Amino acid sequence: MAHVEGLFYLAVKHEGRTWPHYGHFLEIDRPRRVESTWVSEATQGVESVVTVSLPARADGTEITLRQSGVPDDEMGRRHKDGWSWILSMLARA
Repeated sequence: MAHVEGLFYLAVKHEGRTWPHYGHFLEIDRPRRVESTWVSEATQGVESVVTVSLPARADGTEITLRQSGVPDDEMGRRHKDGWSWILSMLARA
């Protein structure tokens, strides 16, 4: 079970390859908020921070995702597209 300072590894298959992602949990406030570090090839090994807020709504749950500390280069800016892709897959599920 996920816990503060617990580690995670996520392998995302996209664009014909596997993209490894690593980090550790900074905050877990079930079921409202999760915050973790995020390290990948696209962050050039730099720890960024991802915060996911999940406020309940009458018709379901709203998701707000913010990532800070991503390098300001082409790969860093592609995180926006990556998160949009992941969130759209979640919405379909």
